[in-house]
Amino acid sequence: MVSLRAIAPSLTRITVAAAIGAALHIGQGNCDLIDQKAVDFSRAALAQTDIEGEVINCEGPKDNAPAFALREKVGTGRGPKVEFVVDPVDGTTAASKGRKDAISALACAPTECLQVLPDDGYYFKVATDCNSIGKITLDMTLEQIVRTVAKEKNISLGNFTVIMLERDRHKEMLATLRKLGVRIILIPDGDIAAAVVSCIPNSGVDLLVGAGAGPEATIAATAVKCLGGTMLARVWQDVKDDPKRLGRLIEAGVDVKKTYCEDELARGKELVFAASGITKGELLDGVRLIPEGAMVHSICMRLPSGTIERSETRLRFKGH
Repeated sequence: MVSLRAIAPSLTRITVAAAIGAALHIGQGNCDLIDQKAVDFSRAALAQTDIEGEVINCEGPKDNAPAFALREKVGTGRGPKVEFVVDPVDGTTAASKGRKDAISALACAPTECLQVLPDDGYYFKVATDCNSIGKITLDMTLEQIVRTVAKEKNISLGNFTVIMLERDRHKEMLATLRKLGVRIILIPDGDIAAAVVSCIPNSGVDLLVGAGAGPEATIAATAVKCLGGTMLARVWQDVKDDPKRLGRLIEAGVDVKKTYCEDELARGKELVFAASGITKGELLDGVRLIPEGAMVHSICMRLPSGTIERSETRLRFKGH
């Protein structure tokens, strides 16, 4: 039986393809074009991958953006049976404006391992490194979470760095963080990369907080688990929500009162996370177009080994 370890390089090629598709249209102001090209390119790469795969969740439906179909079958059908949660472009708006922090990312695991959090509204997320496993909960206040993580990492609040999406829904949290005196990195898009860097030693980022989309939570949790960190997520309820949203989530199998941890979002011990940079960001450099093609920077993590591989792919557009 072919293992996920054996196909990991093929999975990175999927995010590389999506990154190229999106990068060809950076700064043109067309979010749908960027999403569509990323989906098209990654779908083409998946079609050549020796797996019997299924996309169980994809970012996009919430914004009526181009996306993989729910339960879309992918691969040649000749390899291991696996499932995917895919975000062809995490940071579409950023890419459309030529701004930083856009990546392509996916999580892959054997079937029945990845939690589906539908792209329907938002989910509150917290991520940090191994020092705070079992020490924080989402029933704590934001101040309690920050103080606990800082204590476990032995960092003063003045040297503690929180990363979060710059959104109106985060105004109260932002005010709390500023009152605490911590350092804050506000990003326009891309909370997958933000969650990952919060778990990487010496990254300069200590904690991710904030509300973001569901597919990204599962993808990020896969990476966080590979890094030995901790991530918590639960349904974020907002006064602007469609009143039928909770019913849809329950029907999709989501426990709307539950706090999911990384082990529940990405179950099992055989997991792969892959990502490629589209524009320069906290985790990865962006795609560089060169005269004969492009250069793409990627990262791949997997369990059970805990291996982390960074790569630079050089593609030639001519003569093929």
